[in-house]
Amino acid sequence: MTAVCVMVLGTTSGAGKSWLTTALCRHYARQGLKVAPFKAQNMSNNARVVAPALHRSHGSLPPEGVDFPWGGPAENLSPAGEIGSAQYFQALAAKAEPEVRMNPLLLKPEADTRSQVVLMGEVNQALSDMPWRGRSEKVWPTITAALDALREAYDVVVIEGAGSPAEINLHASDIVNMRIARHAQARCLLVTDIDRGGAFAHLYGTWALLPEEERALIKGFVLNKFRGDAALLAPGPQMLQDLTGVPTVATLPMWWQHGLPEEDGVFDMTPTLPAARGALPPGGARSALGRPGGRTSGERPEWITIAVVAYPRISNLDEFQPLKNVPGVRLVWARTPAGCMGADWIILPGSKATSADLAWLRDQGLDRAVAQHAAQGGAVLGVCGGLQMLGEALVDPEGVEPMGLGNAPGLGLLPLVTAFDAQKTVRHTRTEFQTLTGVWASLSGVAVDGYEIHHGQTAQHPAMAVAGDVAIEVMAGLAWQNKGGNVLGVYLHGLFEDPRVLQALFGARVPTLETVFDGLADYIEQHFSPGVLERLIHVSTEV
Repeated sequence: MTAVCVMVLGTTSGAGKSWLTTALCRHYARQGLKVAPFKAQNMSNNARVVAPALHRSHGSLPPEGVDFPWGGPAENLSPAGEIGSAQYFQALAAKAEPEVRMNPLLLKPEADTRSQVVLMGEVNQALSDMPWRGRSEKVWPTITAALDALREAYDVVVIEGAGSPAEINLHASDIVNMRIARHAQARCLLVTDIDRGGAFAHLYGTWALLPEEERALIKGFVLNKFRGDAALLAPGPQMLQDLTGVPTVATLPMWWQHGLPEEDGVFDMTPTLPAARGALPPGGARSALGRPGGRTSGERPEWITIAVVAYPRISNLDEFQPLKNVPGVRLVWARTPAGCMGADWIILPGSKATSADLAWLRDQGLDRAVAQHAAQGGAVLGVCGGLQMLGEALVDPEGVEPMGLGNAPGLGLLPLVTAFDAQKTVRHTRTEFQTLTGVWASLSGVAVDGYEIHHGQTAQHPAMAVAGDVAIEVMAGLAWQNKGGNVLGVYLHGLFEDPRVLQALFGARVPTLETVFDGLADYIEQHFSPGVLERLIHVSTEV
């Protein structure tokens, strides 16, 4: 049996497509159906490592009583491919093994006018060098083959669109919205962000710009992020249905903390409030997170502040989402030195263009802010590209780094040197921390499941090693700490998605993914019109 396809389209970026797709995946999986997500093309530097082919049966779950960590199942430790993070989480919501067919084309922006092309999980340099209009026709057979294969293996495929389906200047080259909808004869929901204003105009305008054949695929409108009394919307939904023949099938109230990361970028630069004020575990997080000399021992702040530096080409930002749910933690995004003031931690995250983002960091004066913070004993963590920045030097003999900046000095907080090379490391990794000291001592001996996505290799700086200045290796080939104990650099993504790490650092438990996914499904089941979700997957019935 070929799977029925339900598709989520949006009137704009940020309308709510990704989380609604995730919720639908869990809803249909709870009905006992085999469900898979699909997005033909995703543009994002938030990526996950997945199996190149299925290694477990559809719908397989971890052992009884074991929750998926935010990093997902780690049984597959073989070389693997990349997909967008949104499709990774959608697969977990669907209780399916994440795999490359679920996001056959991933574009990872390297500069304003250039992206690295990942096709079926692997970097394709020829496609990266090709103009995007020509690229679309080249990849279309691969995209449809991936979708068709999923349809043969599953009962329901929930497809996510991108941006708006009514970008008339791009319609002829569209491979992610209505062309896919036509190919799959998908039953489409069109969602809009009513909080922005102009929701009815967005819905009607999008519908009106589509050809008649494509309008017929739109089965329902969804008003997302509504605040207030839904009765006040009348007679808008009925008037819209009179104009289009399409019913409004759901009005979804604003939900600030649904628990899923944003798909792309730092959308909200407002500091997050802690999950529970004053909820620091006694003696635990204070000693692990505290800044020696920064506060008096008797001072008990309401929260710990963690500043993540948000440089222009930040990658895998979503791995910090769990910190928003840790009791007593306040997460801020820093783009200026002022954004780091008062922070207990400063995190340098991953980057799609490490040398360019390091140059940007210096231009903003953030290099001095990080150095001063470290000199005062403040905790500094570098992840992947952030680790590379913490070293003494970045060496790029083959010109691998985007924007062609060549060799560059690092921040000098760890006596390391990174040499970039064309070979890209993409793999799941299961390992453990060795003995750490200082701020990070509570991680000693903690086993972690994570993933690596990086170019280049990092090692002790040879000249500094001769002089006796070495970094302390605390995870074989993957993590180093300074002698002072407050600066730590790791290649491994997904640390804060591992419950064992959160427990060690914060003494805290955060909602598991299973809890988040079930909450999403409960939410749409409560707010969609009765019977709509079931009628969507029965092609012979109207919604």
